[in-house]
Amino acid sequence: MTSKAHVDGVAQTISVTDFASWRALVSQSFVPLNVTARSTGSFAARLRSRSLGDVFVSEVGANPHSVERTPDLIAAGNAPFFKLSLQLAGTALLMQDGREAVLSPGDMAIYDTQRPYTLTFDDDFRTLVLMFPQTVIDLPPDAVAQITAHRIEGDEGIARVVAPFLAHLTDNMERLTSHSGLRLAHNTVDLVTTMLHSELDTHVSGHSTSHRAALIHDIRAYIDDNLANPGLSPASIAAANFISTRHLHGVFKDQGVTVSAWIRSRRLEHCRRDLADAIFADRPVSAIAARWGFTDASHFSRLFRGTFGEPPTEFRERVLGSENLLVIKS
Repeated sequence: MTSKAHVDGVAQTISVTDFASWRALVSQSFVPLNVTARSTGSFAARLRSRSLGDVFVSEVGANPHSVERTPDLIAAGNAPFFKLSLQLAGTALLMQDGREAVLSPGDMAIYDTQRPYTLTFDDDFRTLVLMFPQTVIDLPPDAVAQITAHRIEGDEGIARVVAPFLAHLTDNMERLTSHSGLRLAHNTVDLVTTMLHSELDTHVSGHSTSHRAALIHDIRAYIDDNLANPGLSPASIAAANFISTRHLHGVFKDQGVTVSAWIRSRRLEHCRRDLADAIFADRPVSAIAARWGFTDASHFSRLFRGTFGEPPTEFRERVLGSENLLVIKS
């Protein structure tokens, strides 16, 4: 779901000098939020943003205030997103899932728009926000929930690569072309996913938990490596990872998803990426579906529409533009 405040493929800068306008802009640009001023004095804020497909990149700079995602706002209905914040200046306090993370410049944290959270800025600040659908990463929400509102230090581990990459992406959002920007958005999400995997591996405790985390990682990697195989099944996945099929189903049940649903969601996401990529514009939709293990084009079209809200052909035309498709095919 693209927010009203985002124009596809266009970088925008919006400055406001009254809090009421900022309150409305914040909810339009991200997800509906309760926004509260920290004082009754003057207020100023600026939002730079760009949508790259269904990935939203924003730089927020403002006077002190807080935002809250409440159960009532969540119940009103929105597509499920993850948000990653990179603190650029000032400090922030993020609270979700019974945890608190104080973010200083260079620090990052992940949070889930489908569960309540509060983000408080006590001083003037500047922050980068990367918002993306939960379906685009190979981690289920229940796994990410283990590290929400967890401070990821920007000068350690993989974060040392991710933080400057995100900062440079934001600095140059106006320069990106639509197609290269879309590919870069996918690469960015993949890089963030790698960082989240690393954080999960680092912060699980105990040998049995670590062993289970490693098993889940290996299983997901095997699935991603074999999505093109129409014969990919729970039995073949279990055999490749030297566990029983029953054990495999139990592992995924603990993650809040079934094996078949996970395979389907990963295949659909890869198809969506290819359909949005100009490099594959000359390939029929059925060929892209088959490339990721869907052997029945009609079944794929129904699944795609049911998941993303539009048929694959219309999605491709909307993202790439019908005129561009005609030029590429000719």
